[in-house]
Amino acid sequence: MAPESVVRREAAVRAAAEQGLVGAQAPVLGLLDVEGIRGAARELREAFAFDGVSVQHTFAVKAASLVPVLALLNEEGVGAEVASAGELELARAAGVPAERIVFDSPAKSMDELRDALAHGIAVNADNPQELDRVDAVVADLGVGCAPVGLRVNPQVGSGSIGAMSTATATSKFGVALRDEGAEQWVLDAYRLRPWMTRLHTHTGSQGVALELMAEGVRAAYELAEKINAHVGGQQIDTLDIGGGLPVNFASDEVTPAFAQYARLLRETVPGLFDGRYTLVTEFGRALLAKQGLIMAYVEYTKTSGGRRIAVTHAGAQVATRTVFVPESWPLRVGAYDADGRPRATEPLVQDVAGPCCFAGDLVARERELPELAPGDLVALYDTGAYYFSTHFHYNSLPRPAVYGYVMSDAGVVTFAPVRSAQTVAEVVAESGAAQAASLLGLTGRPSS
Repeated sequence: MAPESVVRREAAVRAAAEQGLVGAQAPVLGLLDVEGIRGAARELREAFAFDGVSVQHTFAVKAASLVPVLALLNEEGVGAEVASAGELELARAAGVPAERIVFDSPAKSMDELRDALAHGIAVNADNPQELDRVDAVVADLGVGCAPVGLRVNPQVGSGSIGAMSTATATSKFGVALRDEGAEQWVLDAYRLRPWMTRLHTHTGSQGVALELMAEGVRAAYELAEKINAHVGGQQIDTLDIGGGLPVNFASDEVTPAFAQYARLLRETVPGLFDGRYTLVTEFGRALLAKQGLIMAYVEYTKTSGGRRIAVTHAGAQVATRTVFVPESWPLRVGAYDADGRPRATEPLVQDVAGPCCFAGDLVARERELPELAPGDLVALYDTGAYYFSTHFHYNSLPRPAVYGYVMSDAGVVTFAPVRSAQTVAEVVAESGAAQAASLLGLTGRPSS
């Protein structure tokens, strides 16, 4: 028997095709399972529901920078981890209260720091120079204006995807703890700032083993203990352990689960759960990836050099990582007819190509799928995280519409708009149409 999430997904695909949300006139569509998102948030809360332990869950906004999604998660008790002024404004637009927002970024400006701290938003400083800026803002606004922490890099190593590993020896994030003199600098930094009460670490995400993530958390916990001993009391009261739970892209199975990671943390760092520290989490991909899919219209099919190719409207503009780094970001592909029903044709090996004007724009290579034909639909599964927030503007292709869906007990699917499709007129305006003549009279020749 198919999991409930798969039943909802298949019903949503049929309903989207029947209602014309995807097809020749709307060739790309994003879908999000509302009940799936709520369920993932519940599983996260339950996994970390330890007696006597205060936990604040936040969602990494970069994983799905969509205001309705942030509002839904906020309703489920999950705040927002933001990494830019834009993401902060998205969280505010979604109604996320300041006390549920954490601001992380390796390049916060002075204005951004002032804005966050003035409004009670927790800030994790990335480096000594940024901490100097925080000092200046706190001196102006007053001690206690907002929670402040320091991000540290435990330098515990890399996962299988280097770009997703943030605790390597040379990572751009945080204070590198194993560098000469770094730990003593951290101890002294806290002693000089009794108002700095948080410590933050994040080891990485996709491709990072749970054991490595737990080692990163243990390093941060042990440092917090050292800091508190150094200052002669519990100055650090909150440990932000980041997010980064990897996702299984090979099947519909949700693994690893939040509960599995929480158990490992309890075994690896038991002191983390004795009630002395408030915990903050910053999960992103693990909450949303399985809850979304991209649907695309098959415009043409062809054969080249004996290879069957289905040309669709979903390529690098929506599946950027998959197209450019397919070995790290493979996606499962579903084949459907024009009515949104699973294709029953004989399977054959095919490439599934996108619309972008370069040869490598393929979302699947040599994939055995039911034979696709013009007018069919393909689905890219597990794309609820990042695929709606990392649009690639190549070829001036517009951003697709995104809808959330729910299914009643009777099997009726209801859709709600999350983001409108970008129009071609908006693409033109965004590309400087109002300044069309601005360069025509510009000259570097000296005036006579």
